[in-house]
Amino acid sequence: MTINRAAIRAEAEALFTAFKAAGAQAVEADTLLPAETLLDLYGEDIRARAYVTSDPLRGEMMLRPDFTVPVVQAHMNGGAEPARYCYIGEVYRKQDHLGPRASEYLQVGFELFDRVAPEAADAELFALFHGLLAPLGLRPATGDIGILMAAVNGLTTTDRRKAALLRHIWRPARFRKLLDRFSGRAAVPQARADMLARLGSDTPDALIAAAGPMTGLRSEDEIAARVAGLIEDAETPALKAPEAALLYDLLTLQAPARAALSHLRGITFMMPAIEPAVDRFATRLDALERHGINPSDLPFAASHGRTSMEYYDGFVFSFHGAGDGPAVATGGRYDALTAVLGQGRSIPAVGGIIRPALVAAVREGLV
Repeated sequence: MTINRAAIRAEAEALFTAFKAAGAQAVEADTLLPAETLLDLYGEDIRARAYVTSDPLRGEMMLRPDFTVPVVQAHMNGGAEPARYCYIGEVYRKQDHLGPRASEYLQVGFELFDRVAPEAADAELFALFHGLLAPLGLRPATGDIGILMAAVNGLTTTDRRKAALLRHIWRPARFRKLLDRFSGRAAVPQARADMLARLGSDTPDALIAAAGPMTGLRSEDEIAARVAGLIEDAETPALKAPEAALLYDLLTLQAPARAALSHLRGITFMMPAIEPAVDRFATRLDALERHGINPSDLPFAASHGRTSMEYYDGFVFSFHGAGDGPAVATGGRYDALTAVLGQGRSIPAVGGIIRPALVAAVREGLV
């Protein structure tokens, strides 16, 4: 796919103008970001998709993989009051093989901070994107990570297992493997069983002493705590069969949004932890309807958005062309991120980005 750069820039400027017309303040973000912040948020996995460099004065740095983190950080440093921002610029994503995915591309985005009515803000942002993209024939997709997170938090199991599942919500294959193991549907791999048998054969101090000189960065106390955690997890009973079945059901839920709401209402009495998230879902659908979007025609999947950046924790959406290529636009709610970056302050927030090159490709009939 080859699109004239001038055409891409023209699409970007048109989108940027539309976002400013919606009341957003134009902002800039640094191209080089401190790696420490991104590593704290995403863990070492971010290295697989970000360009990392070393600065002799500033330490390890990353080329900007997205705008949301620096925009949120700047907003929270200045306070936590309602605001709307928009931006335009390049982002950089390392690819692990040759293919059509770009490693550098232009983004235009909109971030909305509003503590009064978060579901109304979700609907407003989605309606803005829908009004710009649906006339081009782009298909919307929606989901709600918050419902899945609430279901995990409501499981009758240890905090350690809940934390493991929550940590891997954005890695569907790993999440499914953990769920299969925690529910007893998958046997413990032989290598793990052998390791657990070895760990249970003696005290941590004796095992550490028998292992030879310390060569890693972990202290003996950290190693002992990890051993205790692994043994505790191995002795934890499997998830209750009805709870596991409901979570599997939730992972596969795909339906028009109104029908999905009816299904969720039908299982809430068996999974009461999801009720507040389902209520928010219902409020959002009503708000979307007020914007002229029919929830009975709006695709919804409870697992949608689980391969995006790991800061989404509520409503998520995307817009797609006819093919199987990358999404033309993505977005979602990231309330927890504002608390992480706010150093004691937080504010509900939702945002999204559009890729102008893909919009231009849609206009040219290439997507």
